[in-house]
Amino acid sequence: MLPEIPDEQVRQALEGVAREILLAAGVEQPPVDAFFVAEQLGLIVARDQPAAHGFTQPRARFVRLGVAQLDRPTDRDDGKSFGRPTQGTILLADDPRRERRQWAVAHEIGESRAYRVFAELGIDPRDAPATAREGIANRLAGSLLLPRDWFLRDGVRVDWDLFDLKAMYATASHELIARRLLEMPPTVIVTLADQGRIVWRRSNRFHRTPPLTSAERAAWTAAHDGGQSAQCDAAQLPDGIDDVRVWPIHEPGWRREIIRTEVVSW
Repeated sequence: MLPEIPDEQVRQALEGVAREILLAAGVEQPPVDAFFVAEQLGLIVARDQPAAHGFTQPRARFVRLGVAQLDRPTDRDDGKSFGRPTQGTILLADDPRRERRQWAVAHEIGESRAYRVFAELGIDPRDAPATAREGIANRLAGSLLLPRDWFLRDGVRVDWDLFDLKAMYATASHELIARRLLEMPPTVIVTLADQGRIVWRRSNRFHRTPPLTSAERAAWTAAHDGGQSAQCDAAQLPDGIDDVRVWPIHEPGWRREIIRTEVVSW
């Protein structure tokens, strides 16, 4: 995202700005309601108009009302355009899933406050790569819905059980929680499968993620077929793996599983 800056420095800036935003909004415990945070920040959330035929409508977009045109990248961030006040507004498309609506609003909050992360890093947003702002907004949204200090504390307390964490952080999707696991200790591999096929598999340590082991596949098959959480028996774990757990997120006509593999060594 910002290759010239160590990722740990970027992470600290993101988490710091997220803490400041939640503090300003008066949010002190999970779950984080992105709509409430937006309101406390003075942002309006309004229903977006359907896209014209042939165009894909984004889940949400951030605009500033009251200004004919914004000519500079920072205009949308500082709330002013040539000295005239503007109103930050999040235009939200219809979506039946609560978590998607929450994510969409959190992402646009991230868009509106990305300049603060760039400021912490000493970067002019106009000098950053074209994808950097989107990356900052995405990660800031995750840090808002799943604040690191709280998530780490609660994750350790419930031994990183995905369903327990989902119950506490109800506004975040299972997949967002799974991705956030990769930003926490200990060393893990997280795998997401849809309809019996691996969609992505990543680690918070290995540059090249090792292939699925027979123990992981067995636990995954049990969860996929039985629709219940599965954990690999300790006696069946290969050397270097400390734990394998699988959580099924099944809906009518669709089966998704998330696998968390805790690694001691490889």
